[in-house]
Amino acid sequence: MKTKDAYGLGLLAYQEGNHAAQFTVESDIAETEVWDVATFFRPYDEMPELERRALSMCRGRVLDVGAGAGSHSLWLQDRGFDVEAVDLSHGAAEVMRRRGVGTVLEQDFFAVGGRRYDTLLMLMNGAGIVGTIDRLPMLFDKAGELLNEGGMILLDSSDLIYLYEDEDGSVAIDLNARYYGEIEYEMSFEGRTDEPFAWLFVDFDTLQAAAEDAGWDCRMVCADDHYQYLACITRKR
Repeated sequence: MKTKDAYGLGLLAYQEGNHAAQFTVESDIAETEVWDVATFFRPYDEMPELERRALSMCRGRVLDVGAGAGSHSLWLQDRGFDVEAVDLSHGAAEVMRRRGVGTVLEQDFFAVGGRRYDTLLMLMNGAGIVGTIDRLPMLFDKAGELLNEGGMILLDSSDLIYLYEDEDGSVAIDLNARYYGEIEYEMSFEGRTDEPFAWLFVDFDTLQAAAEDAGWDCRMVCADDHYQYLACITRKR
């Protein structure tokens, strides 16, 4: 059975007490995976250090992009930030409202308009929302519309190059194929399946080059041992 919001249904199930809820996730690069829905509800002290670092860097008015269950928004809100959350999923938006997120925008991030922010927060592989590498310029165009002068993007992603490493450390990538960090996912919850969607994992050098081309500065804030990093992106002066 196809549906447009298996993701949202899973979040709602957890919110309503099914704390064992799990997503089944298919992709075109790996075996079928099972994700615990609880991951999207984790409190601050269970978040990865990279996410906690990003939250500590937020300033001014914040837009939490692809906010999911709203855990980052709630943490910021509890500390007095003026924060808005945006997610295309109806179920996610409903969960955030039930959890007490003050302002929830139920729409595509790229359709947000008429609002201004100081920080665009894009966590849990926030670059993924772009979909494909050729759409990265759209991110910088949108950020230019939404950010106040001096504003910033805080974005995390992962370099999937490790998936293509041989035992001797060499890397085998088909340079004529699509960018190796472009993944197609299909998410299911209790027999309900979303349409496949594109998700982008972008290595830092590629992100930095795209930012430079668009007139932005991009610096790596920190990285972990699993090829994941946090970037801070600001407009060049």
